[in-house]
Amino acid sequence: KCIQCNQCSYICPHATIRPFLLTDEEKAKAPDTFETIKAIGKGFKDYHYRIQVSPLDCTGCMNCADICPAPGKALVMKPAAEQIEREAENWEYAMTVTPKEDAVDRYTLKGSQFVRPLLEFNGACPGCGETPYVRLLTQLFGERMLIANATGCSSIWGGSYPSFPYTTNAEGRGPAWANSLFENNAEYGYGMYLGFKQIREKIAQLVREALEMQLPADVFTAFTEWLDAFNDGDRSRYASDKVVQVLKAYPELNNHQVISEILKRKDFLVKPSIWSIGGDGWAYDIGYNGVDHVLASGDDINLLVLDTEVYSNTGGQSSKSTQTAAIAKFAAAGKKIRKKDLGLMAISYGYVYVAQIAMGANMKQTIKALVEAERYKGPSLVIAYSTCVNHGLKYGMGKSLEQQKRAVEAGYWHLYRYNPDLKAQGKNPFILDSKEPKGNFREFLESEIRYSSLMNVFPEIAEEMFTVAEQHARERYQTYLRLAQG
Repeated sequence: KCIQCNQCSYICPHATIRPFLLTDEEKAKAPDTFETIKAIGKGFKDYHYRIQVSPLDCTGCMNCADICPAPGKALVMKPAAEQIEREAENWEYAMTVTPKEDAVDRYTLKGSQFVRPLLEFNGACPGCGETPYVRLLTQLFGERMLIANATGCSSIWGGSYPSFPYTTNAEGRGPAWANSLFENNAEYGYGMYLGFKQIREKIAQLVREALEMQLPADVFTAFTEWLDAFNDGDRSRYASDKVVQVLKAYPELNNHQVISEILKRKDFLVKPSIWSIGGDGWAYDIGYNGVDHVLASGDDINLLVLDTEVYSNTGGQSSKSTQTAAIAKFAAAGKKIRKKDLGLMAISYGYVYVAQIAMGANMKQTIKALVEAERYKGPSLVIAYSTCVNHGLKYGMGKSLEQQKRAVEAGYWHLYRYNPDLKAQGKNPFILDSKEPKGNFREFLESEIRYSSLMNVFPEIAEEMFTVAEQHARERYQTYLRLAQG
């Protein structure tokens, strides 16, 4: 029944379900229970396809089975004990299958999932809405990522002793991760950017000096290509590898000080993908001054906000991201004021790439926004709606991604991209990706305990506050609609 869409892998919070492409030889060596089907799609005719679960790492959140779009469902939940016995060996074999990353376009929904996730088996809650975004980032840019992680949920599931869920690919490359204080994470990431920038500019100076020397033709070509790809993340990866390889072929060149100085800095040849990552408590509240400072710099750094609309890690306190009428600590009678529009504030600069995304609502828009943000030669801010146990989903966290879809359909959350590069093309930089809300806003609020409990505790004000919350959501949509219409 599988239609090979890879959506189950795309949304998995713990990277425990993955697609694999096998050659005829790899299929022949597989265990008898390692069933495959013929791979479909452009460039896949020589491969066999399998979806494999890591039975010892799966948390059983059920989001993959829930999201599966195949008629009659290609994924169903089964008892863990029987699956561990059946699939443990299959998972171990799948880990020996050679990566087929060059056979696919990693910047598509399906193609991204054939790239090994470099965030796996983290300690987040089952059904976590934060982890799928960061895991996807590692599949898109992981080999050259630097992550500055604000203290909060994402630093707890991302780096709790003694385990560490970030890993490396077959070449030994993966994200460099560090955790800063809660309040200075944007500046912390900016420091990484400035350090790398200075070192790479020094390398460029040395390469230009080297080009004035008498060099073998292939070394000259490699240096020229590296300079040409200096600010292009993907091309700089290949150009950097080529520089190192050709210099290995001429060990006598190491006697030249310029070449020696270049090789000392070889770890900095590739253009890094630098991301400051944290929650809304960091970006909207305690660390906002740093967020604003970094965005105002105009420099090429990316910020990802995992927006749960509450201080998730410290016990569920209200933040400036918390919506009107939501119950949280410090807002026990429902928050009285509206949610801060962080994206709109960043858009006012005019030169910051800004996007609001929700993976469960629009998977293609999510990956498109992340790729555009990373490629933009300036600051970017991506705000990702992240369902959380603090929301009290009445459908359960097994419907975590589905709840994101309901949020957008009801007009509670809106999807958009503001790309300053479009202005140079004479186009409107603001693109509203979500359609006019058709869902029932009140029903959406009542599907989460953070709102529905207001009717039980303060029934005399609940109706009025829900009406105000819906009015605020409608006003936000109208504002975005005006921007989209130019």
